[in-house]
Amino acid sequence: MMKTATYESWGRFPRFAQKAALFRRGSDPFAMVTSDTETILPFGNGRSYGDSCLNEGGLLLDCRSLNRILAFDARNGRIRCESGVLLSDILECAVPKGWFLPVTPGTKFVSVGGAIANDVHGKNHHCAGTFGCYVEEFELLRSDGSARICSCDKNADLFRATIGGLGLTGIITCAEIRLKKIAGPTIDQEIIKFANLSEFFAVARQSDRTHEYTVAWIDALAKGRALGRGYLIRGNHGEHTTLVLPAASKQRFSFPFELRFSVVNRASVKLFNALYYFKQARLRGTSIVHYEPFFYPLDAIGNWNRLYGPRGLLQHQCILPEETAEEVISEMLERAARAGQASFLTVLKLFGAKSSPGILSFPRPGATLTLDFSNNGHSTFRLLEKLDELTLDAGGAVNPYKDARMSAECFQTSFPNWRKLLPFVDPRISSSFWRRVTEAP
Repeated sequence: MMKTATYESWGRFPRFAQKAALFRRGSDPFAMVTSDTETILPFGNGRSYGDSCLNEGGLLLDCRSLNRILAFDARNGRIRCESGVLLSDILECAVPKGWFLPVTPGTKFVSVGGAIANDVHGKNHHCAGTFGCYVEEFELLRSDGSARICSCDKNADLFRATIGGLGLTGIITCAEIRLKKIAGPTIDQEIIKFANLSEFFAVARQSDRTHEYTVAWIDALAKGRALGRGYLIRGNHGEHTTLVLPAASKQRFSFPFELRFSVVNRASVKLFNALYYFKQARLRGTSIVHYEPFFYPLDAIGNWNRLYGPRGLLQHQCILPEETAEEVISEMLERAARAGQASFLTVLKLFGAKSSPGILSFPRPGATLTLDFSNNGHSTFRLLEKLDELTLDAGGAVNPYKDARMSAECFQTSFPNWRKLLPFVDPRISSSFWRRVTEAP
């Protein structure tokens, strides 16, 4: 059934009425495309931040009805499921049996199809690589009527194009994923304070040698000698087979409606950063925690993106060569401060050298910085353009599935091999993002 509704990305920008239809098993979704110029785009759970999951003027195919786990091999850690299954569903099934996601982003509410299409990464990229490294195979529907099984051995080129291919190569209906063996649901966590960016890089390099999971929170408003101060959070899966922890944290609060204005501004971010900084000081050291607050702290707050008001938020994630990262990140933080923009959540991590099978996978060796900004219109866009410029001048790249406004030049410079995807893009599939960064003005 066709409908017109407001389908949003997680950043809630851009916003427009979007024609959509629900995926129905056994049907031909491409038959719903009614003209030679109309296109379709599979939609998972809308956790991409920009317009890579939107298709203005075309049709969205809502794949959330593909929500069945088809098979789980608890002996060998293989799970086969439909593409609309969420990572949270896999965790609920697998963790009690001693298995975990090999790679997980910062939210468990990502669909399996979305995790493959964006080739998501997590806190363990330095040793595990991306989600696509653990995809055994998937089924892909194409507009020519074929349903192709893709793996490293079957339709291998299409397999590599689809991983990180932003949903453009076809409609993933189901996939088989290789899981990671664990003893239980605990994480041996340690929180380490660092005084500035130089200390971060020293602590992060050492931590990546000893810990599977590492990530740092940065106080984006700190200045002078404290520029880049923050806390590095690192951890390993615990071996505590008999330890009983409280049940996994449930959603403690949810914003039930859209706020009429953004509550994320320089004053509120300054207050939040001060409270968070001193909270981490109190928690500093080692502890045993449940995996949920370690991996998914923001999932405890439902619809937290509504904090940014009706204009939404704009996220900027870049990857920078490590040899220039400290200098460039310092400049980025100072530029944001001078522009009067305050990043609510500022995250810093080192990526490793393990390559993805995907053609357009974002991670590569270096330091990745993630900044969240309230959408204040022209001033925010101007700042983000400057951050793009700093990134490209340093030989880095901007993350496409966190983006809502980068130029074609920025995308094509970030991914100089982007044309290798073109032979595999399904002619009846497109997205607002893809047209923005590839079509001539």
